[in-house]
Amino acid sequence: MIDHGHDLASVRNATDRLLTAAAKLDNASVAEPSRLPGWSRGHVLAHLARNADALVNVLEGRPMYPSGKARDADIERDAPRPLDVQLTDLRDSAARFQETGAVPADWSRTVELRNGVTDSASQVPFRRWAEVELHHVDLGIGYELEDLPAEFSQREIDFLAARFSGHPDVPPTQLTDGTRAWRTGREATEPEVTVSGPAPELLGWLAGRRDGSGLTVQGGPLPALPPL
Repeated sequence: MIDHGHDLASVRNATDRLLTAAAKLDNASVAEPSRLPGWSRGHVLAHLARNADALVNVLEGRPMYPSGKARDADIERDAPRPLDVQLTDLRDSAARFQETGAVPADWSRTVELRNGVTDSASQVPFRRWAEVELHHVDLGIGYELEDLPAEFSQREIDFLAARFSGHPDVPPTQLTDGTRAWRTGREATEPEVTVSGPAPELLGWLAGRRDGSGLTVQGGPLPALPPL
């Protein structure tokens, strides 16, 4: 069972960590490149603010974004803002998300995200948690995959392994961090490839944040994963 209340609290804590860390930046460093190709740190902060509002739309039954073009245009518009404006916007949008999450609702209902993707409303807080944690890492300001809460790392590996499960371009693969194991890729009785390593390395590879060089592969080459 997904505990959306627990996940909303986890989102709040993750957001507080990010805001505290980002407050140590200055206007010049906000304009510097993030770890995401083509995006400055300002792009990352702007995306996080607009994503919070987009998930409010989802929970309230509206389209997540008016369009893909509108989403991208909003991020480009907001990326150059000074640090204080970025932080205020992120804090305010995060508060709106929390307020919407506190409204009594049927959390078992199906909601629609981007590109026709549907999910249970109860999963939306975890999706927001993932946005905050991974983009905190993307800022490149000292918060690394190794710093992520262990619960989050395990659940995000669960989520991403399920996302690639059944994908025709990914060979049947077993993932393991030495304690837990996951299956992903094409359906098969037995995996063709076993990928092992610490949870941060597995998560980094699955999420497109690391190249997999910190992983051990048996049975074939490291599978090439499709874009998220």
